[in-house]
Amino acid sequence: MAFDIDMIKKVYAGMDEKVKAARSLLNRPLTLTEKILYSHLAEGIPTQTFERGKSYVNFAPDRVAMQDATAQMALLQFMQAGKDKVAVPSTVHADHLIQAQVGADKDLEGAKVTNKEVYDFLSSVCNKYGLGFWKPGAGIIHQVVLENYAFPGGMMIGTDSHTPNAGGLGMIAVGVGGADAVDVMAGMPWEVKFPKLIGVKLNGKLNGWTAPKDIILKVAGLLTVKGGTGYILEYFGEGAKSLSATGKGTIGNMGAEIGATTSTFGFDEAMERYLRATKRDDVADEALKVKENLTGDPEAYADPEKYFDQVIEIDLDKLEPHLNGPFTPDLATPISKVREVAKENGWPTKVEFGLIGSCTNSSYEDISRAASIAKQAVDKGLKVKSEFTVTPGSEQVRYTIDRDGYIDIFEKMGGRVFANACGPCIGMWAREGADKQEKNTIVHSFNRNFAKRADGNPNTHAFVGSPELVTAIAISGELGFNPLTETIKNDKGEEVKLDPPTGYELPPNGFDVKDAGYQEPARDGSGVEVVVKPDSKRLQLLTPFEPWDGKNIAGARLLIKAAGKCTTDHISMAGPWLRFRGHLDNISDNMLIGAINAFSKESNKVKNQLTGEYGKVPDVQRDYKAKNIPTVVVGDHNYGEGSSREHAAMEPRHLGVKVVLVKSFARIHETNLKKQGMLALTFENEDDYDKIQEDDTFNIIDLDQFAPDKPITIEVEHADGSKDTIKTLHTYNQQQIAWYKAGSALNLIAAKNA
Repeated sequence: MAFDIDMIKKVYAGMDEKVKAARSLLNRPLTLTEKILYSHLAEGIPTQTFERGKSYVNFAPDRVAMQDATAQMALLQFMQAGKDKVAVPSTVHADHLIQAQVGADKDLEGAKVTNKEVYDFLSSVCNKYGLGFWKPGAGIIHQVVLENYAFPGGMMIGTDSHTPNAGGLGMIAVGVGGADAVDVMAGMPWEVKFPKLIGVKLNGKLNGWTAPKDIILKVAGLLTVKGGTGYILEYFGEGAKSLSATGKGTIGNMGAEIGATTSTFGFDEAMERYLRATKRDDVADEALKVKENLTGDPEAYADPEKYFDQVIEIDLDKLEPHLNGPFTPDLATPISKVREVAKENGWPTKVEFGLIGSCTNSSYEDISRAASIAKQAVDKGLKVKSEFTVTPGSEQVRYTIDRDGYIDIFEKMGGRVFANACGPCIGMWAREGADKQEKNTIVHSFNRNFAKRADGNPNTHAFVGSPELVTAIAISGELGFNPLTETIKNDKGEEVKLDPPTGYELPPNGFDVKDAGYQEPARDGSGVEVVVKPDSKRLQLLTPFEPWDGKNIAGARLLIKAAGKCTTDHISMAGPWLRFRGHLDNISDNMLIGAINAFSKESNKVKNQLTGEYGKVPDVQRDYKAKNIPTVVVGDHNYGEGSSREHAAMEPRHLGVKVVLVKSFARIHETNLKKQGMLALTFENEDDYDKIQEDDTFNIIDLDQFAPDKPITIEVEHADGSKDTIKTLHTYNQQQIAWYKAGSALNLIAAKNA
């Protein structure tokens, strides 16, 4: 039986009435996205329509999921909310803190020792407040959610930007910051702007070397890293139905790389097969009863231009395998062009590492197809030129692929298997020699490839591809290798051509697992004690942020003007810093250390206007805070893209930054800033970014009139005595302004529950 089956039945029981009400209000056929959104309104039965991209709407998600790195801060906040138990089914997944170094067993055991304090904290909080806890080694959050919790037509939020992986089973699954998760766990609505819709029509069928990964790599190339911001992508067409549920999950997962709110697919036979294979016949049976409400109306798909804000059409019969990168996941290159483009750009063509797995591509189908390539290498006498690693997505997948002989095949090829965890994908990779910062190339089947992301080396050129393509390239050792047309010389000197990959959508002998790694919460957690030691280096109880004093901000100094791409990895790095995710003050020592200073063109080096000297960003900011001087951070386009980590908002708030002023924000980061009581502003005229100088002082002269849709004026004083007055815009509604006034959204929640 599935987890929370009674909740799922309840969702389905009320869905028909809500969908009919929405269809009547809109007076037209509905997309799948609209059916799910309108059936999850906090108000219940829809009574009004909402304007896409403009209306703020309160929703009632069915569940919450958190990974261990973000769960620490989310649960520390929840402890302040004054609740005895979570209001919706919620889980925590210990997947981010396990470093990939030697191999699965040793790395896992080492993590259990190193992170014991954090794991004990998470386990006890889950027990006390009624959350399920997936222990270290159980698997990566998104794979575990797909295997156990995702269901067609549902809505969930997760404190990780790749939560949309659950779209593979037809959910609206959205990555959020921890404060949003706290709202829902505390029984409050989740507020988000009603998204716009992009319809992606898939024609034809994947064949040969192409994989579901290539679909999202193609879409990323079309839309860029910010083209999906504010949108939900809804995939449809015969090509969509031909994809496996896990293939759909891969596409949803990487939708985060284009800034999409989420991505989803209509319920179909592939989803039913996956539900039954993962022992959720009860969910499949219930979904079949309401299947008309679990996909878009036929009219919406027959004439998509009338129902979607934008439509993309892709012919899968003609789609070519892609490699995306380096340094950004939207730089898409068909494999037939990679050698040419690499030469033009001076990319290193020798591939040092091939890495497959991660939350994006670690299904049984992915592994079996990659293993078919690995087996050819073994059978045809090919010596693998690159080092090769496999990261399974869950213990269920690992156990099953081990049973079926795939791990043995990879090891015979010379590969290593890492623990069921995020590992290299998020920078938890102790890669030997990375500290030398040599220019090199790796290929992987992960989702992100920002500079320093995998190994901390800014000169590592990382390229994203399907697991089967990554495996082939690793065998050849050459970035531009095209397995569709080229050969490799084997140990006998023969030219060998790799056959296209083959595999299984689902294990022919079914999934199996000895210990899935799940801890059910205590029935009564009232007696459970949550211990946070005052001298802990890993955990720190939170102190509420101070409310706004109602005054304008005067004399604020520029902390940093960030140039170009500034992701949450630049603002709050992962890797070795993950160990401080539960200690706000300690992790604040990484604040903006990866951002490039527009004036010095260096990272982690800014001018202290009080001394005239240059120092590390956190050190300079701590000096300003000690002297009670407000500061401003200025940024470029899509500021805060990438991870959902709210630390990127909490650290500046904790250290005294008052304003973040940018050309544009990534969705999750803007919300995180608002939740933490920060002022998130955008230039009305983007060219005003160029007016900001290194020694500037800022006066926000009409903040005392803070109101929805009302621009805010900033007077910028330059060192030579001249001034510029610039207009800035914001997207705060009345409720969000209340968060700002209270000091944070959490302060309001705590006050209501006091």
